[in-house]
Amino acid sequence: MEKLDARIRNHDREIEKMCNFHHQGFVDAITELLKVRTDAEKLMGQVTDTNRRLQEAGREVTAQTEEVIRCRIQQRNMATTVEKLQLCIPVLEMYSKLKEQLESKRYYAALKTMGQLEKVYIPRVSQYRFCQIMAENLPRLREEIKEISMSDLKDFLESIRKHSDKVGETAMRQAQQHRTFNSAVAKQASMGHYTKPVYSLNGRTHTHTHNGLMMDHDTGDEEEADEEILTAQDLVDFSPVYRCLHIYTVLGDRETFENYYRKQRKKQARLVLQPQANMHETVEGYRRYFNQIVGFFVVEDHILHATRGLVTRAFTDELWNMALSKIIAVLRTHSSYCDDPDLVLELKNLIVIFADTLQGYGFPVNRLFDLLFEVRDQYNETLLKKWALVFREIFELDNYSPIPVETEEEYKLVVSRFPFHDAEIEKQDFPKKLPMSQSVPQIYTQVKEFIYASLKFSESLHRSSTEIDDMLRKSTNLLLTRTLSSCLQNLIKKPHIGLTELVQIIINTTHLEQACRYLEEFITNITNVSPETVHTTRLYGLSTFKDARHAAEGEIYTKLNQKIDEFIQLADYEWGMAESDGRASGYLMDLINFLRSTFQVFTHLPGKVAQTACMSACKHLSTSLMQMLLDTELKQISMGAIQQFNLDVIQCELFASSEPVPGFQGDTLQLAFIDLRQLLDLFMVWDWSTYLADYGQPTSKYLRVNPATALALLEKMKDTSKKNNIFSQFRKNDRDKQKLIETVVKQLRSLVNGMSS
Repeated sequence: MEKLDARIRNHDREIEKMCNFHHQGFVDAITELLKVRTDAEKLMGQVTDTNRRLQEAGREVTAQTEEVIRCRIQQRNMATTVEKLQLCIPVLEMYSKLKEQLESKRYYAALKTMGQLEKVYIPRVSQYRFCQIMAENLPRLREEIKEISMSDLKDFLESIRKHSDKVGETAMRQAQQHRTFNSAVAKQASMGHYTKPVYSLNGRTHTHTHNGLMMDHDTGDEEEADEEILTAQDLVDFSPVYRCLHIYTVLGDRETFENYYRKQRKKQARLVLQPQANMHETVEGYRRYFNQIVGFFVVEDHILHATRGLVTRAFTDELWNMALSKIIAVLRTHSSYCDDPDLVLELKNLIVIFADTLQGYGFPVNRLFDLLFEVRDQYNETLLKKWALVFREIFELDNYSPIPVETEEEYKLVVSRFPFHDAEIEKQDFPKKLPMSQSVPQIYTQVKEFIYASLKFSESLHRSSTEIDDMLRKSTNLLLTRTLSSCLQNLIKKPHIGLTELVQIIINTTHLEQACRYLEEFITNITNVSPETVHTTRLYGLSTFKDARHAAEGEIYTKLNQKIDEFIQLADYEWGMAESDGRASGYLMDLINFLRSTFQVFTHLPGKVAQTACMSACKHLSTSLMQMLLDTELKQISMGAIQQFNLDVIQCELFASSEPVPGFQGDTLQLAFIDLRQLLDLFMVWDWSTYLADYGQPTSKYLRVNPATALALLEKMKDTSKKNNIFSQFRKNDRDKQKLIETVVKQLRSLVNGMSS
């Protein structure tokens, strides 16, 4: 510490020395400054005075300089303003143009203007508030344009829905006109050089060449028709859809528009394809239905070709396939309700025109032509029902007697209606009779009318002559084998048809059968198809008329038997009579007289039919008489009754031997009564020993007598009751014969038991 204090004291002494050394200089400097202060104050006064005089002198210059600066600033601002206005004026002009375009509904141009504003003009002056407002308004204006254009599109869709009927009607009418080609054009088509024009509702004619290519021809100057042809543009204003498509394309929302349009058109397609409930009642209902569908697809075809991608071929094909399935289902259902062949024929014509029309626009229609084959079957069914009524009426009005002809003119009239040729009848003098009844030429004429009616449906089906010929033959076969055959069978079964009528029916069917070859020639002539060059379907008329004839023959046999049964029911034998009357029963003589007169009518029948009927009648008569003898309710029979019964059988045998129907050989017809004859001879002669001795021998005299039959009849004659016993008197006189009967009964029973075992 002491050293430190000493050091401090040393430094203080040095400081004091230094201050003393410089103090005089400091005093001298202060003195000099005081002198300079006086001079500085003088200088300051002079400078202040000079500055005052200078300020007074430059005040005017300063004012003028400021004025110049202000003018320069204004001039610069004006140049800047003009420059900015030159940039803004085009923007305002374009915006004003946009407003005008919107007011005049030029929306596509307005969108173009908006694009220029956004891309070119507004970016140049984007810093200004009004430009920002404009830019903010443009999206709203775009949405308004979209809404307005969509509203126009909806109006368009409603418009084409209303006008589809008219568009379709026009297209189908023009397609129908193109189907009426002259023979020269048809000949050219057969050579393969013909080009088929199909009118398109877009102002052009599509021509399909033989190689399937399509060429477009301008029809403006070359149209020679007197009537102005309407186009789709004449009937429907397509501008809304074009405009809306362009607008959505510009807005970059084309896909949304396409989806909306296609969705709406699908909905409209479903509505168009819905038929009215009573469509099948009139042809106009079908015509309106087809017109709407054709109009719909004609519009779609026009949109397909007039726009780029709004609808595609795949979309239209999808719509058409959906529509085709629905159309076919609708036509199947509604045509099945129709029972008028004329309406079915008109429906077929409409389907053909409908198919041809849409085929001209490139839509496949093969399924429609396949449907026509189903409609053809329906048409044939309605024709068959109609002709069934015609045939029934003909049969009901027929008198079933040969046609009388008084003069040559009447004969030629009948022959002109029916192919009848008979040399013997032609040689006869007038008046004369033709073997068939009036229904035969009427039936033949109606079959030809049916063929004509069936041919009408085959026209315009784009089928070859061979196919048409085959269709006609098949439909005619149905008429013969089903309708006419059924009418004949029903006619034959009717109660009021007697034997005379049945005989005439057999004659009629014979002539109709012979006329079948003329029907085949008739079909060949109208179809120009030679049966020698192609395999053609044959007519089944032969089997039809043969079946009818067989049915009539069977009915003749049945009615003859029924008539015989009626006479048999009149039999009133006194089975306990002691002796016969000595003459045949009255009922049997009446029956034989009836058979004689009936078989005289059979002279016009084929010999085999008459012989079969006669043999059948005799067999039935023989069987009925046998059943009468063996009736279980008949308990007793006297020998006198047997003798009376024998007289009746003798009359039957005389009738059989008189040859009521020619053609029998020897005693063939008499053999029908051989069972009765041998049975009665056995009882009349009482030749039991011979019967029992020769039983079972081929040469037996009583070969046809069955032991059971003889036993049943013998027991009716046996003494089983003392009261009214036919053997009561002779039993007292001849007991041996009674014992013989008992012995015969035992032996017969033994034979019967032997047969059963």
